[in-house]
Amino acid sequence: MSKGGDPVALAEEARPMAQSLKSVKKREAILRAAIETINAKGFAAATMTEIGAAIDLRDAALYYYFPNKQALAFAGHQQSLERFEAILGVVEAEGGTGLCKLRRFLRALLDDAVTNGPQLYFGDSSYLADDQRKAIEAWTARLAKRLERFLEEGMADGTIVACEPPLVVQLLVGMLIWLTKWTPGTPGLTNERLLEAIETTALQGLATT
Repeated sequence: MSKGGDPVALAEEARPMAQSLKSVKKREAILRAAIETINAKGFAAATMTEIGAAIDLRDAALYYYFPNKQALAFAGHQQSLERFEAILGVVEAEGGTGLCKLRRFLRALLDDAVTNGPQLYFGDSSYLADDQRKAIEAWTARLAKRLERFLEEGMADGTIVACEPPLVVQLLVGMLIWLTKWTPGTPGLTNERLLEAIETTALQGLATT
């Protein structure tokens, strides 16, 4: 910023940026509320009014950001997959054995939920428009393949027993899907407790030692 800058002009330049940041934060808050509501009640039972009320937003303001519930759900799926993909990328970059990557991925996914809220229930996208559903299903399939590589690497490096990676990934993702529905009401629940349960029910069976 130059010392001789016009204060009025500078204020005018700053205002759109501030408004843009505010808009982004509001959109993120709407998506978080929508994901939590849809996960809890299902797409059909969740209403735009209820989602808006969760963050003290009137219907008219909510429709300013999303034209309908379907568009809002689609954005929720997109954001969830972006988060899922970002976590995969970090875990891949850190390296390690296949089993270590799998453990770190599960931990990071749970930690992300604490910071950013749950991801949208991956088990159903039937309520989306055909083009939206196909895009989400294709994206999900690509990410599943990357997760399968952790298992393949683990079998190759000796840390994971021989298994069918596509089937195991489906089982693991299914478990994570239902965690968003079953665990929120568990008293005193922590990520450590969840990880211990996952370790006992899934990872110990995959580990060679």
